[in-house]
Amino acid sequence: MDKFVFLLELIGTVAFAASGSLTAMRRHMDLLGVITSVGGGILRDVILGITPPLAFRDPTCTLVAVGVSLLLCIPWIRHSLMHNHRLFDVSLLLMDSVGLGVFTVMGIWNAMDFSPDRSTYLLVFVGLLTGVGGGVMRDVLAGNTPYILVKHVYACASLAGAVLCAVLWRLVPQYVAMLAGMTTVLLIRLLSAHFRWNLPRVEDEAL
Repeated sequence: MDKFVFLLELIGTVAFAASGSLTAMRRHMDLLGVITSVGGGILRDVILGITPPLAFRDPTCTLVAVGVSLLLCIPWIRHSLMHNHRLFDVSLLLMDSVGLGVFTVMGIWNAMDFSPDRSTYLLVFVGLLTGVGGGVMRDVLAGNTPYILVKHVYACASLAGAVLCAVLWRLVPQYVAMLAGMTTVLLIRLLSAHFRWNLPRVEDEAL
């Protein structure tokens, strides 16, 4: 199980590092991949009282994030992405969705591992915070309105996956619960992007 969790964490790190780097490309900024890939985990650890945060104890994921960010800086890769808007948008959506799904269930895993309070409410809250935290930090630093507020039921996808994972946790093997939660997040994100699902928005009105 530990190997499965480590593999998931690496996948999520690569995905969120790539989404952060792609956002930085679009905004002509320095790379944000490392912040995106570890930000949610740091917020999670602070909530759970894990000090120092796990990201500062083991540099593996940080080094992977740096490697992914540097890879996307290779001129021909950067050029291909920046001049193919369809490829760029699809890559950003996929990487962000995978990262969101992985880190949502990783938040639940860490809450179960480190917290004496294992209520469903805590598991769901920590899963949601871990999933969206890195993306929020990325968007704020890039000067964008966070996806959690405007894009394709972003937080709702994480919430749905967290709820499913937390409910299944005690009913099925842990890896099944994590895969189910992660898949739910990914499917909701991709379907909402395809069908342009969004929560109701406040429209501008003259006061």
